[in-house]
Amino acid sequence: MSLQNNTVLNLYSIAILLVIYFHALKVFEKDSLSDKLYMVMLNITVLLLGIDILSRFDGKTSIIYPIFNQFGNFMSFLMSPVLPSLWVAYVHYQIYGDERKTKRLFYPLSAINILNAVVLILSQFFGWYYYIDSNNIYHRGPLFWLPTSIVVMLIAGAFFITAVNRRKLGRSSYLSLIFFAVPPIVGIVLQVAFYGISIVLNSVVLSLMVVFVNLQNHSAYTDYLTGVSNRKKLDFYLKKKISLNTKDKTFSAILIDINNFKRINDTFGHVVGDNALENTANLLKSCIRNSDFIARYGGDEFCIVLDISDKSDLEAIVGRIYSSVEKHNKSGLYPYELDFSMGYAVYDQHLFKSSEEFLKYLDVLMYEHKQSLKSKLNAAMQEKTS
Repeated sequence: MSLQNNTVLNLYSIAILLVIYFHALKVFEKDSLSDKLYMVMLNITVLLLGIDILSRFDGKTSIIYPIFNQFGNFMSFLMSPVLPSLWVAYVHYQIYGDERKTKRLFYPLSAINILNAVVLILSQFFGWYYYIDSNNIYHRGPLFWLPTSIVVMLIAGAFFITAVNRRKLGRSSYLSLIFFAVPPIVGIVLQVAFYGISIVLNSVVLSLMVVFVNLQNHSAYTDYLTGVSNRKKLDFYLKKKISLNTKDKTFSAILIDINNFKRINDTFGHVVGDNALENTANLLKSCIRNSDFIARYGGDEFCIVLDISDKSDLEAIVGRIYSSVEKHNKSGLYPYELDFSMGYAVYDQHLFKSSEEFLKYLDVLMYEHKQSLKSKLNAAMQEKTS
């Protein structure tokens, strides 16, 4: 690829990344490790695209060009494992959501990058990775395959982790994380097979675009505090389920309210209250399948949508939730106890013409359950005082 073509392609790729960058500044959370890693990947890709231009001055012998060529190639090899290392960390955090564990992953990833840097420095004397002759022409060295192999192994590792843990990810997140590896691998194969072709970084731009679209959709439809879907996504999801509903295949839903949530906030503070909401979301997720849907309906209310047509199966899920709440309260790990009021039903297309009607019905059932619990509590208190 000529210097001119390479420059035009790289500048075009940089322009795309800058558009994503400035848009991401408006929508990303500053405290999110996931968003921080993505932004660093954007910045490094822009930097590498600029460096790649400097490494394309082959055969040009004017005083400044050999310096550009030496610097560009050195920096390209030095930073080649950095981007895939960040991608491994990004994927790890997307799957496990544990900031401390992901940060501990930086140690082995840093060791890989340090090893690459040491071999690269020695290559300046022994030509292991590459060498540039007196005519300012780049030549591959006998260990050219090593940095390429490191990049491939890191990308393959992230791909493997994603595939193994697909059940922990939503469908769109899983597909975008899996797809990320495809364009760079294709670019690496073309670069190895055809000397002079270098589109690896440009293919990374395509991968980053796909991830960003997924991130944007995720942030638009996800409750930031609990990590489950938000009310907007619930409305879309219920309308879709109703449109696909048939006589032989229907669905169920459970509307859940945390009893005495205001008391938790007033007694222990809003930080503990937020913790109660997060624990509730995690507890509910542990009681259902990955294919089931859960959203924060609003405030201290959650809604679960399940592919269940039989009321007895639905009641079994409700029983499982109560058992999990009991275990949570007996654990003694938290200063508060959780208690739920629930309204649940199998959707009947003859009774409910819209998602709004179905949700109102569940809300009535939930309110009746809450009143029933209060009546039982009052009766128990009267027995104690009498």
